[in-house]
Amino acid sequence: MGKMIETARQTEYAVLIGIIGPGQGEDEVNEYLDELAFLAETAGAVPLGRFVQKLDAPNPRTFLGSGKMEQVEAFVSDNEIDIVIFDDELSPSQLRNIEKTLNCRVLDRTNLILDIFASRAQTAHARVQVELAQYQYLLPRLTRMWTHLERQRGGIGLRGPGETEIETDRRIIRDKISRLKVQLEKIDRQMITQRKNRGQMIQVALVGYTNVGKSTIMNLISKSEVFAENKLFATVDTTVRKVVIENLPFLLSDTVGFIRKLPHGLVESFKSTLDEVRNADILCHIVDISHPGFEEQITVVNETLREIGASDKKVILIFNKIDTFTYVLKDEDDLSPMKRENWSLDELKKTWMASSGDLTTIFISAKEKENIEELRSILYKEVKALHEKRYPFNSFLY
Repeated sequence: MGKMIETARQTEYAVLIGIIGPGQGEDEVNEYLDELAFLAETAGAVPLGRFVQKLDAPNPRTFLGSGKMEQVEAFVSDNEIDIVIFDDELSPSQLRNIEKTLNCRVLDRTNLILDIFASRAQTAHARVQVELAQYQYLLPRLTRMWTHLERQRGGIGLRGPGETEIETDRRIIRDKISRLKVQLEKIDRQMITQRKNRGQMIQVALVGYTNVGKSTIMNLISKSEVFAENKLFATVDTTVRKVVIENLPFLLSDTVGFIRKLPHGLVESFKSTLDEVRNADILCHIVDISHPGFEEQITVVNETLREIGASDKKVILIFNKIDTFTYVLKDEDDLSPMKRENWSLDELKKTWMASSGDLTTIFISAKEKENIEELRSILYKEVKALHEKRYPFNSFLY
């Protein structure tokens, strides 16, 4: 089996590309490109520019129209750009045509996310999952990849499998995919056995958009040291800890962050990791309240939960990062917006966010350790109620 390769390299400069489709606004697309820039920075690139074009549908040959493509080509040439990154998935033919036109490396959002996962996977389990997704992405794009593999160049989008000529053979790639699937099935069976051996404890899973503070919250609740960093997909490995609150034990798992347009192949290969979410009794949905698009992020997470069959769980909605939350107010007599920062807990509890349907809602700052005891109290209450219902004869524990 080939192995993923982390290549030492100098700083790479990138250009970001997006389109404004029907029903979209420029502000929305620019917000998406802000996220793409964060992804690029997480992978190690420095975004130097961005191009946006309004199109009813992407150009089937070059994604962008010819005029806009000429602008991108001039910018790439004048600024010695290493990578052009598109916010949408490109077809193999589009990749080839664009690369030929721009004469530099071209990535789409899927390839960039896979590259980040390749650099972040720590356990053998996660590495196999990522490698499988990479090969499945690579297979229809072997023609496009040939020149890069021949050059033996490293860089963003080239980390991972297939860095020798022999890897370009389709039969070999298919064989590797088959072997990885067998290996993953074996690991999945081991994971199922591990879950069965966890006994009768209630299982709680932290879910949410990427970079909302799940690992930091995991550390606070479980008093463990889980890697946390202000980057997208700081960890792609699921961590499970036994937590005890007032003599009541339960299992707490930290899962990979969700993101819009999460590659389908990645969802498939990470099935066993996502099983931690599917098998959980309670989901703690973490939301970064300071993010300007947090409402859309909530929607993305809910849609992902539906996609993996975990939308029927008991959910605790946790609004994190209240220490950096800002609310914009407009004075009726003044055209300039006024910013109100750092609302108090009492003020936040009076907003629409505090009454999200039947969900239990709480506002915290994991960084400042604000309102963490109330969160622990809510977890205890919810876990205890489930435990009493499921194991009525064990209620003497609390």
